Amino acid sequence: MYDLQKASMWKRISAWLLDAILLVIVITGVLFLLSSCLDYDGTLECYTALQQQYIEEYGVDMSLTELTPEQEALRAEANAAFQRDAEANRLYGKVVSQGMLLVSFSPLIAYLLLEFLVPLLFGNGQTLGKKVFGIAVMREDGVRLSTLALFVRTVLGKYTVETMLPVLFIALAMFGSFGLLGTVLALALLVAQIAMLIATKTNSALHDKLSYTVTVDMASQMIFDTPEELLAYKKRMQAEKAAKADY
Repeated sequence: MYDLQKASMWKRISAWLLDAILLVIVITGVLFLLSSCLDYDGTLECYTALQQQYIEEYGVDMSLTELTPEQEALRAEANAAFQRDAEANRLYGKVVSQGMLLVSFSPLIAYLLLEFLVPLLFGNGQTLGKKVFGIAVMREDGVRLSTLALFVRTVLGKYTVETMLPVLFIALAMFGSFGLLGTVLALALLVAQIAMLIATKTNSALHDKLSYTVTVDMASQMIFDTPEELLAYKKRMQAEKAAKADY
C-alpha cells in the first residue's frame, strides 16, 4: 500500500534487541583486535609497573583512605616524583590516547559493518534484525533510502548522537568535574529519545528524524525507487479515482 504502514513496536523492539546483541559481539571482537594491534595491554602493564616502582620506593600504601600527616606528605612526594618522570608521562599519554581510540573506533567500525554495509547489501535499510522481523526503512516521502541518508542515519544518528554522546556524558558524570551536568545531559537525551518515539506520528527515533526516514512494515509498504516514480503512481491513482467517480 502507498499509505504509511508503520512497523509494529514489538517488531521494532525485537529487531533492535537482535541488532544490539550483534553490535556488542562485533564491538567486542573489534576491541580485542585493535587492542592487540596497538599492544594496549602491554602499554598499560608498563605504566602500572612503573607506578608500582614508585610505590615501593617511597613505601606508600595506596589502599589507605585515612592517612596521617606524615603518610599524606609521603604520598604527595611520591605522586610529584611520579608526575615528573618523563617515561611515566609518555606512557600515560599513550594509554589515554589508545584508550580513546579503542572506545571510539570499535563502535564506529561495528556500526559501519552492521548498520551501514549490511543494509546496503540487503536494500531498504534492513539490518539483520530488521530482515528477520520483516521491517524496512524508507524516506518519509515513501522513496527508497539513499546511500547518503543511510550513512547520516548510521554515523550521525546512531553512532554520534545515540552512542558516543551518552558515553561522553557518562564519562563526565563519572570522571569529570561536571558530574551533575553529565548526568543531566544523559537523562535529557534519553527523555528526548523516548518522547520522539511516543509523540511523533511515525514513532521515529532521533536517528530517523536526523535522516528524514521512517521504519515500516516490509510486507505491506510500497517503497518507490525515485520521487518521479512516486509522482507517477499518485497521478495514476488520481486518474483511476476520477474515472470511477464518473460512474
